[in-house]
Amino acid sequence: MNSSHLLGITTFAYLLASVLYIAIFVFRAQKLGLIASVVTLAGFLIQTGGIILRWIESYKMGFGHAPLSNMYESLVFFAWAIAIFYLWLELKFKNRLIGAFAVPFAFVSMAYAALGTNVQQEIRPLVPALQSNWLIAHVVTCFIGYAAFAVACGLGIMYLLKDRKSSTPGLIDTLPDLKVIDDITHKTLVFGFIWLSAGIITGAIWANSAWGTYWSWDPKETWSLITWFVYATALHARFVRGWGGRKIAWIAIIGFLSVIFTYYGVNFLLSGLHSYGSG
Repeated sequence: MNSSHLLGITTFAYLLASVLYIAIFVFRAQKLGLIASVVTLAGFLIQTGGIILRWIESYKMGFGHAPLSNMYESLVFFAWAIAIFYLWLELKFKNRLIGAFAVPFAFVSMAYAALGTNVQQEIRPLVPALQSNWLIAHVVTCFIGYAAFAVACGLGIMYLLKDRKSSTPGLIDTLPDLKVIDDITHKTLVFGFIWLSAGIITGAIWANSAWGTYWSWDPKETWSLITWFVYATALHARFVRGWGGRKIAWIAIIGFLSVIFTYYGVNFLLSGLHSYGSG
């Protein structure tokens, strides 16, 4: 069995987990809770094995680089980071309803990695710009931050659903209290912001090593900075002005749209030094 088989199984595991978590929310099927958690954990462990195996396969082909070098591999790692972050949230806050709004992001990432027409799944040698020891540090820090922002987006959607006065009471009442959702969203945003900041710093060091400058206003760099400011503004407004509730929920959603454009849109819509990551 090769890495592709394991990662394919992971995709179906996250799909099944998403369906189970949504069923818990929609049908109040609490009995499915343990099954959903086990399926998510199993998918995460299988995916971990797939990532390790792909790394080994890279070594056998003579490349020897971490599986973090192109769109396919970054999508896989993105899903992996979402899964482990969600599992940690579930363990910490003892609430599986979050899974209905978080795990689908992991499934969509894996599904696009498998089915995207412009996603190259082959293991290829690194382009010169990626031949750096900073590759792992930069990609890992950025995508842990991205994963946290994905979950925060799901929490923002959860908050807005709970806050809607016209919603069906029977369904929405199963969600945690607004204060609880708001608190988890805030903590998730802080976590993601710290990791994104680390990602930008490691990226700047890497850029200096590869291109001789810490910052070149490349489209990817520019949009990373825009995304950083979106979340920095949200956290500043919360600490200074006491923002919370719907405002933070909307920023969590809008901020993640900025993340998606930074990660995906820039590669295909704007040419720049990071264009090698579009394949």
